[in-house]
Amino acid sequence: MGLADASGPRDTQALLSATQAVELRRRDYHMERPLLNQEHLEELGRWGSAPRTRQWRTWLQCSHARARALLLQHLPVLVWLPRYPVRDWLLGDLLSGMSVAIMQLPQGLAYALLAGLPPVFGLYSSFYPVFIYFLFGTSRHISVGTFAVMSVMVGSVTESLAPQTLNDSTINETTRDAERVRVASTLSVLVGLFQVGLGLIHFGFLVTYLSEPLVRGYTTAAAVQVFVSQLKYVFGLHLSSHSGPLSLIYTVLEVCRKLPQSKLIGATGISYGMGLKHIFGVDVVGNISAGLVPPVAPNTQLFSKLVGSAFTIAVVGFAIAISLGKIFALRHGYRVDSNQELVALGLSNLIGGIFQCFPVSCSMSRSLVQESTGGNSQVAGAISSLFILLIIVKLGELFRDLPKAVLAAIIIVNLKGMLRQLSDVCSFWKANQADLLIWLVTFAATILLNLDLGLMVSVVFSLLLVVVRTQMPHYSILGQVPDTDIYRDVAEYSEAKEVPGVKVFRSSATVYFANADFYSDALKQRCGVDVDFLISQKKKLLKKREQLKLKQLQKEKKLQKQAASSKGASVSINVNTSLEDMRSNNVEDCKQVSPGDKMEDATANGQEDSKAPDGSTLKALGLPQPDFHSLILDLGALSFVDTVCLKSLKNIFHDFRDIEVEVYMAACHSPVVSQLEAGHFFDASITKKHLFASVHDAVTFALQHPRPVPDSPVSVTRL
Repeated sequence: MGLADASGPRDTQALLSATQAVELRRRDYHMERPLLNQEHLEELGRWGSAPRTRQWRTWLQCSHARARALLLQHLPVLVWLPRYPVRDWLLGDLLSGMSVAIMQLPQGLAYALLAGLPPVFGLYSSFYPVFIYFLFGTSRHISVGTFAVMSVMVGSVTESLAPQTLNDSTINETTRDAERVRVASTLSVLVGLFQVGLGLIHFGFLVTYLSEPLVRGYTTAAAVQVFVSQLKYVFGLHLSSHSGPLSLIYTVLEVCRKLPQSKLIGATGISYGMGLKHIFGVDVVGNISAGLVPPVAPNTQLFSKLVGSAFTIAVVGFAIAISLGKIFALRHGYRVDSNQELVALGLSNLIGGIFQCFPVSCSMSRSLVQESTGGNSQVAGAISSLFILLIIVKLGELFRDLPKAVLAAIIIVNLKGMLRQLSDVCSFWKANQADLLIWLVTFAATILLNLDLGLMVSVVFSLLLVVVRTQMPHYSILGQVPDTDIYRDVAEYSEAKEVPGVKVFRSSATVYFANADFYSDALKQRCGVDVDFLISQKKKLLKKREQLKLKQLQKEKKLQKQAASSKGASVSINVNTSLEDMRSNNVEDCKQVSPGDKMEDATANGQEDSKAPDGSTLKALGLPQPDFHSLILDLGALSFVDTVCLKSLKNIFHDFRDIEVEVYMAACHSPVVSQLEAGHFFDASITKKHLFASVHDAVTFALQHPRPVPDSPVSVTRL
């Protein structure tokens, strides 16, 4: 123990000495390297464009391995089911599947009412699509089936194409329901075709245009729509059908007007024992036929009427499913393939539509139950679908006297999760007010308009907001942090100082057609020099100087003509002069310089004088000079280059060179350099010597060369 205690201080002292030595070496550490412009960097790093891979060759390859890979890619159940850990996962999947089925039974019946269909078709939509997703899906935890938002979107379509009344006459209920089932099943097939097609062409990234604030605002507004649509079942009212903009407002007003006509009710047992349907006229589920229905081909004549709604429903359904799928995948450490999810969801709707199902998606409440009760894979979904099949075949009659008001209450209770999203207003206000604006516009548009127009308006507004935000980026003048090669905004860092004679300008966003003019204007404003005024004054003074020289030359020409005419009058010409004398006179005249030749030479000399550097400088013209000789554009934020950006950059070179300021560029990424080359940006006047690897390299070079680069002209052609 004594030796250990004695060695402790020595070890500590040795450790401190080593730490101090490292710290001293760190203080003395410095790096020296040559300045690197783009030409030197390409030569040093042996830069070359990346070889183009021809993906179509891979797609067209035919082999056993290729076929097997495609099969496993599009049928994921063959990958994970043989590796299924029965001992670890089966019990949890059984309990989870039963729990989800208990929820899915009343939800299926209730959401069929939202779709304007007989309740039994909600059970069909809870069986076929779920089992299809079990085979093709990649998420282990989402519960596919009926969903409130999707159902109300389907309901708006069925009620518009198969209304309750036609020409002030009530339509037969059986005929109306049959027509609505045909519309809903055809819509499901069309939705499935859209989703499968988009998935096969790898269009899964389409959902990225639906941001989280947009999806949450849309689902919240849809929850309000669903809540209002269930008031007629809760109070037992018969309302007229409303569709189109402001339909929600009209429905609420009608409910308030007819509220005194509402009926009080009980539960299923009371309804059956007391005959509420016959005595009080309480709406009940009605007959639930036992057994499955045969497949029916879709009505292709309805495709033209349903194509717009089908695409909207396809996008919304996929957005909700992939959002929840990625949340669970991130939580449990596995990957969800967005393109395969499109295919799986599309096949679920396509095959389900053939068996008279309506479009489905993923339910948030059931997915949470499936995860929280121990579900580990889609075996839980398969078990829930088999339980629903048992109810369809044998136990459906037990629910025929279930009042629709009970189903409405189930729907409203299941909306609480989405209605809680109203608190997003406070969270987005604190986190990001632009996202709050997207949420509010989406919510208001979906409430005031219908679900289709609301989604369209919200997507367009979200994209326009992105464009507006890129049009107003943060522009800054950079200064050097003392004793470093780091450059930061002088307005944010008090110790960052501008390098004398050099301006460094940076934009926080890429430069493209929507903000190129703003970039140029901000650059000229932040530099503190009225560039356009100096250029215009310089042109006026040079033009005035040329006009004065031309007037002076014209005056000299006039005097020369007068002198020549007076000399010609005093000389007599002998008409009989011999031919030899005339030839000799012509030779002598040719040797003399004519007044016209003198005028041309003088004009040429005047133009050369006007282009002389000493005569055309700002100082020689009496104009104020900028307090910097070099301008450096930090282009590190550029992610792409379009033709407008190329023209703007060339014009910047032209304008600042006209006021005797040389322009350099720094920190361009390799793809941007390639695009600059493809756009013929570099030429004899702008070379890669003007492009540097870093801002510090450009500043160092500018300080060493305070005048324009010798091998480049002073100005270029303005575009």
